[in-house]
Amino acid sequence: MPNPNSPQPMPPAAAPIRVLLVEDHKMVAEALGAAFEEFPEIDLVASVESLAHGMIAAEEHRPDIVLLDRRLPDGDGIEAIAGLRAVSPSSRVLVLTGDANSAIVARILEVGGAGLLLKSGLLDELITAIRTIAAGDMVIDPELLSGALAMLGGGSGRIGPVLTLRERQVLGLIAEGAGTDRIAEELRLARNTVRNHVQRILVKTGTHSKLEAVVHARKNGLLERP
Repeated sequence: MPNPNSPQPMPPAAAPIRVLLVEDHKMVAEALGAAFEEFPEIDLVASVESLAHGMIAAEEHRPDIVLLDRRLPDGDGIEAIAGLRAVSPSSRVLVLTGDANSAIVARILEVGGAGLLLKSGLLDELITAIRTIAAGDMVIDPELLSGALAMLGGGSGRIGPVLTLRERQVLGLIAEGAGTDRIAEELRLARNTVRNHVQRILVKTGTHSKLEAVVHARKNGLLERP
């Protein structure tokens, strides 16, 4: 019987979410490819089995999202994130892994990854994660995120950008793993207002995503939420 809470296929948008899958297990890759066909807003532009081919495909297709297996025949997926983003700067990387802890999350944050998802999770979770990351949010368990940020350290003494009180409140909620809806509800703001605050935070911190802004803020002592 269908689960009424499962993500439902959405009408194809003007610009579908273009996804590159880097996964060496053929059965898993084929299963995901078949599953994505049920969701018209997701366009699987390529599926490859190694980091080397992932780099080539990323540069060729410039996907919105790279679904990256952590353990591949030619190396650790996390170590390849910086390279993937170098050849395709607009791509956001979601790491798929068999296990997760704060240390792994810290590594992903340091190199600019957009999130982490357990491979043991349901397809529903993956579809939701793709949509979430495409919307500019991050996908990391809040408890793991908190531990990872603590590992990254803070208060480096460097002078950071001047953020307004509201911007610091928004940034603090982002660091807790809050998405646009929760931030809007908690701070009693319109969604568009939240997006405007986020955009100003990115400009002021010189970052390109919410996750990068959180890491920058943590390293520069800007994360304390008033």
